[in-house]
Amino acid sequence: MFNRNKFIYDSGFSYSPSGAGSIPVIAIFDIGKTNKKLFLFDEQYQVVFETSTTLPETVDEDGDACEDIAALTAWIKDAGLQVLNNTAFSIKAMNFSTYGASFVYVNEEGKALTPLYNYLKPFPPTLKEKFYSDYGGEENFSVVTASPVLGSLNSGMQLYRLKYEQPEIFKQIKYALHLPQYISYLITNNTCSDITSIGCHTNLWNFQTNHYHDWVINEGVAEKLAPVLEGTTTVSFKSNANEIQCGIGLHDSSAALIPYLINFHEPFVLISTGTWCISLNPFNNVPLTAHELQNDCLCYMSYHAKPVKASRLFAGYEHEETVKKFAAHFNVEAGYYKTVLFDASLIKSVEQLQQNYNVAVGINVSAFASRDLNAFNSYKEAYHQFMYDIIMQQKTSTSFILNKEVTRIFVDGGFSKNAVYMNLLATAFPEVEVFAASIPQSTARGAALAIHNAWNNKPVPSDLIELKYFKPLPQAVTA
Repeated sequence: MFNRNKFIYDSGFSYSPSGAGSIPVIAIFDIGKTNKKLFLFDEQYQVVFETSTTLPETVDEDGDACEDIAALTAWIKDAGLQVLNNTAFSIKAMNFSTYGASFVYVNEEGKALTPLYNYLKPFPPTLKEKFYSDYGGEENFSVVTASPVLGSLNSGMQLYRLKYEQPEIFKQIKYALHLPQYISYLITNNTCSDITSIGCHTNLWNFQTNHYHDWVINEGVAEKLAPVLEGTTTVSFKSNANEIQCGIGLHDSSAALIPYLINFHEPFVLISTGTWCISLNPFNNVPLTAHELQNDCLCYMSYHAKPVKASRLFAGYEHEETVKKFAAHFNVEAGYYKTVLFDASLIKSVEQLQQNYNVAVGINVSAFASRDLNAFNSYKEAYHQFMYDIIMQQKTSTSFILNKEVTRIFVDGGFSKNAVYMNLLATAFPEVEVFAASIPQSTARGAALAIHNAWNNKPVPSDLIELKYFKPLPQAVTA
C-alpha cells in the first residue's frame, strides 16, 4: 500500500497553513468524460474558484479509446496543489464526483494494473452468453440486479471479463475501485466501495436481498471489492497543521440528485436532461418489472443507500442530430431552435399528449424520424412537431417510474431552458406541477452537500435551486 506521508509529499499535497483571513471552503473534483473540473465552494455553496481541463484520450491494449489514467492522476495532483497552496482559501473538506461504470484495478503497492477501460468497449458475445446462461438468463438476472443488459456499461461485467481474459492480472488485483473511490484513495490512502457506484446498472448488486449478487461471490470478485460505505462517509486527511475531511466520492448521477433530496421532501421526479433524458424517482420502491427493463428502466442508488427508480430516453442526442438536419433544410444556423418561441396554436392534440401514450418507447428515435421535412411550411412548425414527438416519448418514459404520490416534476439540464419542451411537458402531465429547475454545477454541489455535516456548521441554503413553473395548456387549444 502507499506510504501516506511519502505519497502526500511526492504528489504535492503538502501545503502551508492558510492565512487568518482565508475563506473556509470545500474542494470538489467533478470528473466528466470530456471536462475535468475543480470547484471551491464557500459555506453558502457559492463558487469562489474553479479550474478545468480536457485531457486527450489514450488507447488500451486492443486499440480502443480510453481515459488516460496517468494524465488524470497528474492533473488531480497539480490542480489540488494549486488550491492547497492558495492562502486565500482554507480547505476544510474535499469530495469527488465522476462518471460511472469505470474501474481502476490496483495491486498491493497501489499501482494501477490496467488501462481505465472505456464503458463503451464492446463486450465479447461468447462471454456474455456464458455469464447469463450460468446466472439465470438475461431477463431474470436483470430484474434481480435492476440492470438492463448493457455490456461493458454494466461495470461488473468488466471484472468478469478480466477474470477470464486476463487471469494473471485478475490474481494481482488487491482492490477494484470505481473511479470516484480511486480518486479519493489517491488522497486519503483509504480503500472503500461506494453504494451509489455499485448500485447503478453494474450487475453487482441484488436489489431484492440488498447485497452483492451470488455471482460476485462465486466468481471470486467479492474479495477484490473494498468495504461498502454510505456516501456521507468522510476520512480525515492531514497535511502539516491542517486536517481535511475527505469524502469517498460519488457517482455523478446520484450526486446531481442530492440538492433536490435535501431541498424537497414531498415526493417528486427529476428529469435530468442532456444527451440522455433520465427520469429519477427516489420515492418509488416498487421493484422493476421485465417490461420496464426492456424499455430502458433501471435503478440508481442514493447516497443514503436507497433505490432510485429511473428511466432513460435518448432524446438529447436525437435533438442534437435533428436540429442539424433542420439547419441544412431551412438554411439557418444549427442553434436557430433557441430563437423559437412557444406557439400553442401549432399543437395538434392536447388530449393525445395528456394520454398515456401506450406504445413501446423508441429509445433511439422518436416518431419524427419518419416525417418528411418538406411537409412543413416553416422551421417553427417543424420544430414544434418534433418537440411534440419527443414529449410523446418522454410521457411514456417518465410514466414508467411515476407513481401517484408524486406531486412535482423538476427538469434540469438543457431542456429546462427550452420553452417548447417545458410547455409541452407540463401539458403532458397536467396532474402534477412541472418546473424548470436551475442549479449550476449540480453534480459538484451535490458532492459537497453529501458531506455538509463534516465541515460546515451553517444551515444548507434554501435558495440553491431556482424554479420556474409551467402551466398545462387548456384542452381547447388544438390546431
